[in-house]
Amino acid sequence: MSLANTQTSLELILRISRELATTLELEEALSKVIQLSMENVGAERGSLIAVNNNLEPIVAAIFADGHLVPYTIEQVRTILSFGLAGQVIKSQEPVWIVDTSKDERWLRRPDDAANKTGAKSAICIALKARDQLVGVLTIVHPKPDFFNQDQFELLQTISDLAGITIHNAILYASLNESNQRFQELFDDSIDPIIITDWDGNILEANRQARNCVGASFGGPLSISMQDFHLVNWEEVGENFIHLQSGETANYESEFNCSGQKILPVEIHVRKVIINEKELIQWTLRDISERKALDALREDMMSMIYHDLRSPLANIISSLDILDTLLPKNSSITPVFQIAMRSTDRMQRLINSLLDIKRLEAGQPITNPKFTNMNTLLQESVEALEPTISSKRQKIVLDIHPDLPQLYADEGMIKRVVINLLENAIKFSPLDGNILLAASSDEEQLFISIKDSGPGIPDDAQDRIFKKFTRLDAKSFPKGIGLGLAFCKLAVNAHNGKIWVNSTIGQGSQFNISLPLKKDLST
Repeated sequence: MSLANTQTSLELILRISRELATTLELEEALSKVIQLSMENVGAERGSLIAVNNNLEPIVAAIFADGHLVPYTIEQVRTILSFGLAGQVIKSQEPVWIVDTSKDERWLRRPDDAANKTGAKSAICIALKARDQLVGVLTIVHPKPDFFNQDQFELLQTISDLAGITIHNAILYASLNESNQRFQELFDDSIDPIIITDWDGNILEANRQARNCVGASFGGPLSISMQDFHLVNWEEVGENFIHLQSGETANYESEFNCSGQKILPVEIHVRKVIINEKELIQWTLRDISERKALDALREDMMSMIYHDLRSPLANIISSLDILDTLLPKNSSITPVFQIAMRSTDRMQRLINSLLDIKRLEAGQPITNPKFTNMNTLLQESVEALEPTISSKRQKIVLDIHPDLPQLYADEGMIKRVVINLLENAIKFSPLDGNILLAASSDEEQLFISIKDSGPGIPDDAQDRIFKKFTRLDAKSFPKGIGLGLAFCKLAVNAHNGKIWVNSTIGQGSQFNISLPLKKDLST
């Protein structure tokens, strides 16, 4: 190649590089590549097909008679299946056909007949970027033996540049598609989602959040999340320090939506990285229905307590009178004892409902005194002996014979022990074993109750102490989900701790530790 031709080629390559560098749109890039390639070798027609990782066509540019030709993906698939371009994709080696009428690799079209356009010359080159095949370029001239070595090498250089351009355009299109999918998911979320900076200023909000924020939103805002709700700084940390370290925060609050509507929400807050910038994502979940249900449950509990307390007191008084009138060892004594045990259980349940309301309201224990724990535990077992016998269960006692006295509300602690024993009886099978153990050290009294039931899943071992929590009804007996909630509130009110150790298939052990000090205020 002469010096002049070399300089011309370099100038041409530089021009092509500049042209290709001006676009990241895939179809525009293909169109530029095919037109520049044809223009610089004087070709009649050409095609450039971009392919994905599976070598399936994704888009093409077909140029003939001075303009781009419309196509369908099916037509492009046919070209790759039967034409020269498909063979080059498989071999990934360039092909230079001097005379298409004499080369079997050329797929002849009707206008290739000798009495029409006749024989031609063609060059077909695979386009690669970072050793990845991204497309195939085909250039056709209406005359045989038209292309020379310089043109072939020039097309190979153009193909190398085009491969990088197409690869970048494919990545750009993929990024745009991913961003669009993210935006659709972001906007279509049923939960309001808000993106803020570290000062809490709102930068972006999805559709649900915009509906809530209202007309105030019009892109990045000067308004802050703090304008709409009280941030729980204990959860997020001062100046969002907890979030900056990668922690997530969850708390409940009230969100002041447009139209003076106050929405009870559960807020999930975490750090996110968007465009290499650290921001805060706030996800709001409307808990109005849950709050309404909680209020309904509270009303129901109050109704049960107030409406049942008086008639139950009358029943207990009547049974006490009957107890004095009935002869000893009467034939109806077993029936009478069943009635007494049932009323005792109802009274424990109603008192527990009252205690739950009182303790949740932060009221202190009202009737503390020094309590003989050996007697309390023995009486708790005796109260449930008929139930234990009916299920042919065995209760094993491992109680220190001289437990220290506990300064506590005796009735409340007794109901805690009975609740846990009732659960152990309920969950243990027929002929199962139950263990009640109690011991102490200088500072703490320890009580544990172990059943032989199915065990509690790890993810439920904290949840079961919350009100109205019920595990899978198919695997566990039914209940209203208040017993363990009462136990936790009662133990906490005595400055104690309650927890469970459980393994699926090996039963559960509920543990209580209670401080022996007299002062219950700390």
